[in-house]
Amino acid sequence: MEISITDILNHVLAIGLRVSGLVLFAPFWSSVVIPPRVKVVLIIAITALLYPLYSPQSGPVILARWPAMIATETLIGVAIGVSTNLIFEAVQVAGQVLSIQIGHSLVNILDPNTEVDTTVMSVFHQTIAMLIFLELNVHLWILKAVAQSFQYLPPGSATVNPLFVRTLLHEGAVILETGIQIAAPVLAATLLADVVLGLLGKASPQMPLLILGPALKSMLGLFVLGTTIHYWPTLFEGYFAKSMSYTEHLLRVAVQ
Repeated sequence: MEISITDILNHVLAIGLRVSGLVLFAPFWSSVVIPPRVKVVLIIAITALLYPLYSPQSGPVILARWPAMIATETLIGVAIGVSTNLIFEAVQVAGQVLSIQIGHSLVNILDPNTEVDTTVMSVFHQTIAMLIFLELNVHLWILKAVAQSFQYLPPGSATVNPLFVRTLLHEGAVILETGIQIAAPVLAATLLADVVLGLLGKASPQMPLLILGPALKSMLGLFVLGTTIHYWPTLFEGYFAKSMSYTEHLLRVAVQ
């Protein structure tokens, strides 16, 4: 049986591009802490593992269609990575909201995942979310999802249709919704504290609420956060499962 070098390159390119988009944008692997050489080796290793399993499903692609295939497969990989990264973006939003609410917005540190100055509450939330992510083996869920995507979305069969774009934009809107849900207990407690402090200020103007108020809100917010963090593993397991379902739905609407 004659093996065509062009067909081999075609299959390797299609699989490698989808995996590359995933590794560059998916949580954990996209972290700047991981050296680029390690990411390249990871892409090559995953491509080599997937090639014998899914290369027979890849039909021949003529040379003129290679630019379109390169763009489409890269976009599919990026879409998988972005979809699975929704929860971490929502966690960052929750941390930003709570930093302002409990008075920690001026405390900025370097986020090790992005090397960008961000609030301490955002880094704390992202660190806890990453530990839960690894504890639940969600990174293996993502690898399984990208491997299964070749079954119902073979290389060269995807199309960037209007439904695909609308679904991707809708998933972006989920970030704010999920972020507010994560921050809801602390946010509700501190907003209630604002109301109580406002009433106390009206009833007793001589009370030094400008001095005591921020400290009380900070202690209350940290107390509520420490109480509710016990339920985060169960909460985030549901969020991560939901993000994987979003990813599968996104890939299915990309089928021609």
